Amino acid sequence: MCGITGFLDFTKRSDEIILTGMTNALQHRGPDEHGKRMIDTASFQLGLGHRRLSIIDLTETGKQPMRFQNTVVTFNGEIYNFAEIKSQLSALGHQFAGHSDTEVLLHAYTQWGISCVQKFIGMFAFVLYDADKELIYCVRDRAGIKPFFYYQHEGLFLFASELKAFHQHPWFKKELNTDAVAAFMQFGNVPSPHCIFHHCYKLPPGHYMECSLRSASVEFSIHKYWDVYDAYNKPKHKIDFEEAKTETEKILRSAADYRMVADVPVGVFLSGGYDSACLTALLQKDRTERLKTYTIAVPDIGLNEAPFAKQVADYLGTDHHEYTCTAQEALDLVDGLPYYYDEPFADSSAIPTSLVCKMARKEVTVALSADAGDEVFAGYNRYDYLMKHGERLKNMPSFLRKAAAGMMGSVNAGSIPYFRNKYNFPNRYEKMKSLLNDPSDRNLMLSLSRQFDEQGLAALFKNKVNLPETRYTNTDLRDEFYSPLSYMMAVDYQTYLVDDILQKVDRASMSVGLEAREPYLDHRLIEWAARLPDEFKYNKGNKKYILKAITHKHIPQAMMERPKMGFAIPIEKWMLHELKEKIDHYLDPSRIEKQQIFNTGKVNELLTKFRNGKKEYGVKIWYLLMFQMWYDKWMP
Repeated sequence: MCGITGFLDFTKRSDEIILTGMTNALQHRGPDEHGKRMIDTASFQLGLGHRRLSIIDLTETGKQPMRFQNTVVTFNGEIYNFAEIKSQLSALGHQFAGHSDTEVLLHAYTQWGISCVQKFIGMFAFVLYDADKELIYCVRDRAGIKPFFYYQHEGLFLFASELKAFHQHPWFKKELNTDAVAAFMQFGNVPSPHCIFHHCYKLPPGHYMECSLRSASVEFSIHKYWDVYDAYNKPKHKIDFEEAKTETEKILRSAADYRMVADVPVGVFLSGGYDSACLTALLQKDRTERLKTYTIAVPDIGLNEAPFAKQVADYLGTDHHEYTCTAQEALDLVDGLPYYYDEPFADSSAIPTSLVCKMARKEVTVALSADAGDEVFAGYNRYDYLMKHGERLKNMPSFLRKAAAGMMGSVNAGSIPYFRNKYNFPNRYEKMKSLLNDPSDRNLMLSLSRQFDEQGLAALFKNKVNLPETRYTNTDLRDEFYSPLSYMMAVDYQTYLVDDILQKVDRASMSVGLEAREPYLDHRLIEWAARLPDEFKYNKGNKKYILKAITHKHIPQAMMERPKMGFAIPIEKWMLHELKEKIDHYLDPSRIEKQQIFNTGKVNELLTKFRNGKKEYGVKIWYLLMFQMWYDKWMP
C-alpha cells in the first residue's frame, strides 16, 4: 500500500521540484520511503512519484518507481497471487532480482501486455510507461479499492491517489464543479467518475486508460476490463444450499488467506458482527499462531461493540485488543476530515473507522477489514425495505400512497413515540415519504441513497445545477436475469461501496500509514455470489443467510444473534451541542451568501427546522457542514 502521483506534460512546464512536492503531499500514505523518476523527451515530460509503505520485500529491490527493461511503473496496492504468477513467469524464462509483487507486475506486462491485469487477484492502482511502444497505461482494480484521481486540461495530465497532490502543481486550475457539489449533497460523496473540480475525474473500477505518446497531446482512451454485471447477467447456479455453503466458504477462506501474506505484522478488525466474525473464524481455524484482533469502543456515545467482539475473540482464541476512547477523542477528529478526505465526504462513520485504524497501527502495518459483506451477501436494511415493502407499496392505490405521504409531511419524526429513539429513524422516515410517492425499484434505490431529490436541490442551490449521470440509474442488468434484489445489490456494489465505504476505509487507514485489506472484495467471491439464488442471500427476512450459516459452523448461533449496531455517530446531538459553534461559523448567512453556491434562505430554513426538533434534517445539515469545512480548507 502506497501513494502514487505524477504528470504527463506536453507543455513541458513541469519539473522535478514540482514532482517532489506532489509526492511529499502523500507522505502519510507511504511514510517508509519516497521515490521519483523524471523522463524528459523532445515532446513531453513524464514524472512518476511514489511514497512507499513497505509490506512485501522490505529491501532495496522493492523500491519504486521500478523499471524492467524499457518499462517503468509506479504502483499502489497488492497483487496477492503474485507468487503463483511469478512461478508461471519463471517457467517462461523470466528472472527476478527480488520478491516484490511490483516486479512481478512488470514482468507480467512484458509477457502478456495489459491483459496481464486479468490474472491479478488484488487491489491496485498503477501507472505504467512502455518506452518501446510509446504507451502509458493507468489501471484501477476491479472493485475500486484503491483510488485513482486524474486531471486533464490544456496539455497537462495529472494523476494521484489523493487530490491533495494536484494542489502542488502550479498549473492545476482549481475550479469548483457545482454539479458535483449537488451530487455530494445527494449522496454524501462525489459519485464516480465525477470529481469536485472541473477537469478532474476518478478512473472507474475495472477500467484502464491508454495514451499513445506518438501524438502531440494528451489523448487517453478508457477501456473496461471487468464489470460486476458480467456476473449478475449470467444464469443462477443450479445448486443446493449445502453445496453453495461449502463452495462459498472455500472461496472466502482462499480470499482471506491470500490477504495474510506480508513481510510485516498483520491484524484483523473485529466488531463482533457476522462479517468480521466469519472472517476471523476462517483465519484462526487451523492456525497455531493467534490472530491479532482489534475493536474500538466509544461508550460515551453509545458505540460499544467491545463486549460482543471480546466474546467472539475469546471463543476463537485470538490475541484480542480493544481500545475505549472518549466522545471528545472522536470529536477531535472532525477538524481533520477535510484534509484526509480531500473531496467533500459526509459519512460520519469515518470517525470511528479512523480511531480503530489509529489503534491498530500501533502494533501492525496491515489489517484485514470485513467491508463489502453487506453488498455481496445482502446485509443492508434497505434490502429489507425492498423485499418486505417494495411490492406492497407498488400494489397500494396511488391515492392512498399520496395521502399517507401528505400525512407524514405534517408530523415530525421526532414526535413519534418509541420509533423516534430508533437508530436513524428520522432519516428513514423522510425517505419513506418519497417512496410513497413513487415506489418503483429505481426510485426506491435513489430515495434510500440520497438526501435531496431534484426539487430539494433546486431550492438549495442559488443557480441551476445539472446532476451528473451516475451508476445509481444503471440499466445493465438484463431483463432475463432481473430481480429487485439483484438490481439493488449490483447498484450498491458500483456506487455506495466504491464512493463511500472504500473511500472511507482507504483515507482512514492511509492517514496513519496502515494497509487495509478487503477479503470480501476478492473478485472471485462476487462472481460466485452474484449467481447464487436470491433466497440463499435473503431468506424470509433473514439477511446474509448463507454467510450466517457459514459463521454458525464455527461460532455458536446464540453468541452471534443480536441487532446490528454499525458505526453510528450521534451527529444530530453533536450539532445541537458540541458542534454548535462550528455550525454557527460555517453556516453563517454572510459566509453562505459570499460563496454564491447555496440559497442562504434555504440553508437557514433547514437549520431552523433542525434546531426546532425536526431531526430528519440532521443529515442534511451534516452534509452542509462537511462541505463548508472542506471548502474552507481547499478553496480559501
